[in-house]
Amino acid sequence: MSLTFHWFLPTNGDSRHVVGGGHGTPATVSGRDRPPTVAYLSQIARAAEDLGFVGALTPTGAWCEDAWLTTAMVSQHTERLKFLVAFRPGFVSPTLAAQMASTFQRQSGGRLLLNVVTGGESHEQRAYGDFLDKDARYRRTGEFLKIVRGLWEGGTVDLDGEFLKVEDARLARVPDPVPEVYFGGSSPVAGEVAAKHVDVYLTWGEPPAQVAEKIAWVRALAEKEGRAVRFGIRLHVITRDTSEQAWAEAQRLLAGFDPATVQSVQAGLARSESEGQQRMLALHGGGSRDGLEIHPNLWAGIGLVRGGAGTALVGSHDEVAERITEYHRLGIDEFVFSGYPHLEEAYWFGEGVLPRLAARGLWQHPFAARPAPSAQVPFAS
Repeated sequence: MSLTFHWFLPTNGDSRHVVGGGHGTPATVSGRDRPPTVAYLSQIARAAEDLGFVGALTPTGAWCEDAWLTTAMVSQHTERLKFLVAFRPGFVSPTLAAQMASTFQRQSGGRLLLNVVTGGESHEQRAYGDFLDKDARYRRTGEFLKIVRGLWEGGTVDLDGEFLKVEDARLARVPDPVPEVYFGGSSPVAGEVAAKHVDVYLTWGEPPAQVAEKIAWVRALAEKEGRAVRFGIRLHVITRDTSEQAWAEAQRLLAGFDPATVQSVQAGLARSESEGQQRMLALHGGGSRDGLEIHPNLWAGIGLVRGGAGTALVGSHDEVAERITEYHRLGIDEFVFSGYPHLEEAYWFGEGVLPRLAARGLWQHPFAARPAPSAQVPFAS
């Protein structure tokens, strides 16, 4: 089986520096270097498509452009790339969301994937008119997905739930194919939702031992429901011809972190209700610049200024390929990567790492008519 790779559309802006923000914190000023125009995002999307990425994740929240609208526009400038659209169940009715997904599938040629984001920050949720606490939001997500999946199956749905109520809900046209549902969360109630409703459980880039624990946890819950769930991981990446070049780039990014910005972002993230975010913060000690390589080639520096996914694979193309193989041995089959800037880093990964994974028999270009690029090796000195 070929591993699946997704890239990232920086709808919060892009830069040669890390663009911070997320989880209730605003995007940093570096996001203005390359504004998230449809033209620029389409350039990234076309590059990802050519290189062999299956899809592209878009974030959600007040810090970025709307994911539904942006991907609908970018899809018109690509042919085969799928869009892993992040959305929050509390902001739209389940019947309307099911209809929107069905329309997206027809108008894009079946290129929608859904990343369900329950929302880990109550203060941000309240800005959108959602006043439930975190556990209640997850229970509502479960009801939401039950309705949506029932509608996608072509049935008539009636539900009088704890949070949601629909009567005689149905779709005039069901999506073909039905979009796969991606989802992440580290709390007990999140695990229950994943086990019952999702296709792919996503974790942020924790060290392999912690990832293995999460996989075992969700897999056991899913088995109790008579279901099987696939697993994916969300990481940044800095890959170069040599390890020295990759770590030099990581240090360049680190040197660009303004101390006041780090302090402000960390203070904001420390208030996060998200268990996943607290696990990310623990990896770098809440803002320390020391000891950021927390596992071979796994660097926690991004999390100093960015909420959510805060770790990166850093190393030579061979080293990054080895770390991907290590995660795959644990049960990870899908990888969602990003890098600064996203256009250039897509090429570093696509031309450097993917051919090495192809040589190991772990990856093949998803568009058979387009062969994988040849591995690039350093010139002999």
